[in-house]
Amino acid sequence: MIEPIELVIFDCDGVLVDSERIAARVQTALGAEFGWPLTEAEVIERFIGRSQASITEQITARLGEATAALWWKRFEQLHAEEVDAGLTAVDGLPEALAALTLPTCVASSGSHEKMRHTLGRTGLYEHFAGRIHSATEVDRGKPAPDLFLYAASKMGVPPSACAVVEDSAPGVQAARAAGMRAFGYAGGPTPADRLAGPGTVVFHDMRELPALLGVR
Repeated sequence: MIEPIELVIFDCDGVLVDSERIAARVQTALGAEFGWPLTEAEVIERFIGRSQASITEQITARLGEATAALWWKRFEQLHAEEVDAGLTAVDGLPEALAALTLPTCVASSGSHEKMRHTLGRTGLYEHFAGRIHSATEVDRGKPAPDLFLYAASKMGVPPSACAVVEDSAPGVQAARAAGMRAFGYAGGPTPADRLAGPGTVVFHDMRELPALLGVR
C-alpha cells in the first residue's frame, strides 16, 4: 500500500517563481563576459538546480578562484536587477497553492537572502514563512538528498510520506535519492526527458499538481 502524502516540498526557482530563465540568461551572458562561452542549454545542464557552492566549483576549475568570486558578485547584481524588473510566480502556481490542502514547505539550492528577495517580489514569502529551507544549511546540495531529508526532518514527516515538486534534473535526482515521490515540472527550461525517472511524475501545467497529489 502506498503511504499517503503528508508533506509537499517545493523547490523555489522555476517551481514557485519563474526565475530559472532569468538565471540561465544571466549565466550565459557572464560566461561570454569572462571567457567561458556557454549556450543556455549548457547552462541549464551544468548549473540549474545546483547550489552556489557546486556552480562555484565548476567556475573555479575553469577560470580560477578570483574570477569565480567576481562572477558571483556580478551574477547577484544582474539577477537582482532582473528580478526587480519583472519576476512573476510560475504560471498556474497561485491556483495550485489555493487548491492544496496538504502541509507545504520550500527546499531550495538558493540562499535564504535570495529566496526572501524572489518570494517577496512575487508575494509568496508570507505563504511559506517559517517553512523555508536552504542548501546552505546542509553539507551537500542537490543531487544529494541532504536538503530534502533535512526539510522533512524539520517538518516532522518521514521521507516516505513526502512529495517533492522540482523542475531540474539534480532536483528530481535528489528527491529520488531521499526516498520521496518526485513530481517534475516540465513547464520551464529543463526538457521533460531530463526529469523523467523511477518514482517520478512529469507534468507541464502547475494547475495539474493538486490532482496529481491526490487532492480532491
